[in-house]
Amino acid sequence: MEDNKNNDFLIGKIVNTQGVHGEMRVIPTTDDITRFELLESVFIDKKEYEIERVRYHKQFVLLKLKGIDDMTAAERYKTKEVRIPEEWALPCEEDEYYIKDLFGMKVVDEEGSEIGEIKDVMFTGANDVYIIKPKSGKDILIPAIKECVLKVDTENKVMHIHLMEGLLE
Repeated sequence: MEDNKNNDFLIGKIVNTQGVHGEMRVIPTTDDITRFELLESVFIDKKEYEIERVRYHKQFVLLKLKGIDDMTAAERYKTKEVRIPEEWALPCEEDEYYIKDLFGMKVVDEEGSEIGEIKDVMFTGANDVYIIKPKSGKDILIPAIKECVLKVDTENKVMHIHLMEGLLE
């Protein structure tokens, strides 16, 4: 889960090793995965690591960090988050927003009825999924697709959605 109390950004999650030379498979949580190439270093568990190499394989960013030179060393980082300070973040384009700005955001339907608030974001590879905590009942999963998410107003912290059939079941 993104920690929105911090002034840093989650840009990926290490899910496995790649090969025997210390490369790590990272599921990116950023829209532009080539942004890894613009970085000289990243933070894992609040410790800075210099980037030695960035490659891509399928949906993964393959990250080689200086000083992590074999599979055994890389395995210790499995499930860890890859973060950068806020000042290293790329600026948002128009109609774009940072994931950390979504936490606690009120979610309303097309009629303006409040559905709940965003408590977490799942990164599935195909599209993100917003986890909405309603005032009562079970969490609601909303896919982050144009058919569902109509408008995101970060200034007023409100997301307008279209509840597709079956989403509340």
